[in-house]
Amino acid sequence: MIRRINPLSRVTSIAATSLLLSLTTASSSAFAAGRDHIEIVGSSTVYPFTTVVAETFGKKTKFKTPKVESTGSGGGLKLFCNGNGIDTPDITNASRRIKKSEVEKCHSNGVDNITEIQIGFDGIAIANSKKGQTFALTRKDLFLALAKQIPTSKEGELIANPHKTWKQVNAKLPDIKIEVLGPPPTSGTRDAFAELAMEGGCKTFSWIKALKKKDKHAYKTLCHSLREDGAYIEAGENDNLIVQKLEKNPDALGIFGFSFLDQNSDKVKGASMDGVAITFESVADGSYPVSRPLFFYVKNDHIGKVPGIKEFLAEFTAEDTWGDDGYLTEKGLIPLSEEKRKEIATNAKNLTKLKL
Repeated sequence: MIRRINPLSRVTSIAATSLLLSLTTASSSAFAAGRDHIEIVGSSTVYPFTTVVAETFGKKTKFKTPKVESTGSGGGLKLFCNGNGIDTPDITNASRRIKKSEVEKCHSNGVDNITEIQIGFDGIAIANSKKGQTFALTRKDLFLALAKQIPTSKEGELIANPHKTWKQVNAKLPDIKIEVLGPPPTSGTRDAFAELAMEGGCKTFSWIKALKKKDKHAYKTLCHSLREDGAYIEAGENDNLIVQKLEKNPDALGIFGFSFLDQNSDKVKGASMDGVAITFESVADGSYPVSRPLFFYVKNDHIGKVPGIKEFLAEFTAEDTWGDDGYLTEKGLIPLSEEKRKEIATNAKNLTKLKL
C-alpha cells in the first residue's frame, strides 16, 4: 500500500519549522539587543569589590562597564532566581553561601545552570567612633546584649532581654547604653553575624547547646533572634551610612564588613572579639572568630546573550585582581590561598555548575 503525502501538509510543516526557527532567532536577538551590558546585584559587602572590578573591566576592554547595584545578599539572590531573560540579573554578589532553599527557588524558575565563585574572605567588624571608648567584647557579650530573649540562672528558663547598658552585660564593659546599628534581615552580613557571633555566644550556655540536637528550630530561633526594643537598630544596606552615624554618636556601635573598617580607619575602630583584634592577618588565618567567605553567582544561560560575562569572570579571577598583591587587597579583600584561587579560576573559566 502506497501512502500519499499531502503536499499542503508538507508545506505547512516546513512553514511551521521556519517560523519556530525565526522566533527562536528573534528571541535570542531581542535578548542581546535588549541589553548590551552586564547587570550585577547583591551584597553590600561585596559591592565595593565588584564595583572596582567593573570599572577596571570597562576601561581596559571593549565591553561596557557593568551596572552594579547593592541590594543585600538575600535581595540579590531573590532577583537572580526570578528567571532567565534581560529583565533579570546576570550575576549576584553574596556575603554568605547560597542557601538550599534559594537554589530550589532558582530551579523552580528555570535557573538551573549556575556557577559559584568564592572571591575571598571578610571579617565582620563590631566598631565604634575613634572618639568613643575601646571595646573588648566576647561573642557571649554580644548575645547577652542583643538577643531578644536570654537565659536566667535557672536551666531552661528564658526572659525578655533586660540589659540596658554594656556594664549590665559584663562588669568589665563601659557603663553606656546598648545601641548597635546593623544590617536588615535581607543582608548576608546579618545572616553571618547571627550565625557566627550571636550563635557563637548563645551556645556557651550548655543547655542551649544541647537544645540544638533536640529541637534545631527552637535553638536557631533563640540564638538568632535580635531585640526589637531599640537596642539593635536596622540601619539599611549602606555600610557607609553606618560609619557616618557612628561618627555622630561615639556611644553607638556598628556592624559591617572589615573592608569598610579598613577603608574608614581614620574614623572608626574595631572591637576585639574573644581576645583577638580584627586585622587583615587575623581574618586571613581564621583566628578572628567572626569571619566569613564572600561569593558571587553567575547565570550561565546568559553567557553568549549578554556580552562580556566570560571576560568579566576572567578579569575578576586574574592574579592582578584578587591575588595577594592584587588591586582588591587595597580595598580590604582578604585573598584566598594561591591553590584555592587556581581551583576557582578554573571553575570560572569552565563555568562549573554549582553543587551544594
